Amino acid sequence: MSLLDDVTRIESEALERIGLADSLDALKELQVRYLGRKGPLVSILRSLGQLADAEKKATGACANQVRVRLEEEFAAAQARFAPAAAVESFDPTLPGTAPPLGAVHIANQVMDRMCRIFYGMGFQIALGPHMETDYYNFEALNFPPDHPARDMQDTFFLEGGRLLRTHTTPVQVRELEKNRPPIKMITPGRTFRNEAVSTRAHVSFHQVDGFLVDEGVSMADLKGCLTAFCRAFFGEGLKLKFRPSFFPFTEPSAEVDIQCFLCSGKGCQLCKFTGWLEILGCGMIHPAVLEKTGHDPERYTGYAFGIGVERVAMLRYGINDIRLFFNNNVRFLRQFV
Repeated sequence: MSLLDDVTRIESEALERIGLADSLDALKELQVRYLGRKGPLVSILRSLGQLADAEKKATGACANQVRVRLEEEFAAAQARFAPAAAVESFDPTLPGTAPPLGAVHIANQVMDRMCRIFYGMGFQIALGPHMETDYYNFEALNFPPDHPARDMQDTFFLEGGRLLRTHTTPVQVRELEKNRPPIKMITPGRTFRNEAVSTRAHVSFHQVDGFLVDEGVSMADLKGCLTAFCRAFFGEGLKLKFRPSFFPFTEPSAEVDIQCFLCSGKGCQLCKFTGWLEILGCGMIHPAVLEKTGHDPERYTGYAFGIGVERVAMLRYGINDIRLFFNNNVRFLRQFV
């Protein structure tokens, strides 16, 4: 029997055994036996030097073809057993791989908490559009055209006389136009101002504005409302201070400072050693705003206030850079999950 006949016999025998193999281990054993360094095909290829040129060429070509075919057959057979091997290797007692879960953003957490406090005090919640008209954002709120007070709010102007709202107070105008007193609402939402981004300023931030219009509303009602809110948000026993200020849509107007909750008024880095933290602006709704919305200022009075959500969050949690709220730093956000 010639070496060429041996190659043919080895091929038939190997193919038959591959077809009968009943496990991945059996296939690996057959692969080593027929294609390993000590297998019959390797032995035949090593002995080709003893043959005549014509027989050497024919036998070598056939042996290489058989080796390639057997490698393909072993690969196909192994693929047949691969799914079963994967199932066998699966350990159902091991803990699963938990997908990453999202969470409510810290700015939304703070805004939601503020809204819940005011909702518990009887305020309804009203929302408005981000894109506003000059009338609702400025004119109806006692910002006359070309008045210097408009410089207080750097604005993104759009085509068609529209703009991105610089505060959520325009919603107050819209609600006063649609409803009759008594009206008691808060208007949370996102606002936009054309400012240079820094540690204390950003082109976008959130506000919670609120207002109450009814007969006989006074500054005492405003002080009572804001005192109750601050103590519910920052803690009981908190002291407040109202300082005179100016806003075109309120008269009189005030800024509200709270006693620093970190040092209890003794002075620290958070309060810049003053013992006080400025948190919001407020005042009695200007009679011109009531007239613009169709309400008699001789009969009705009201108060309004506006709170910056990021500012309150920065004070409450000791955050020193407003940009952290917007740059999607997961390590920062994960602290508030």
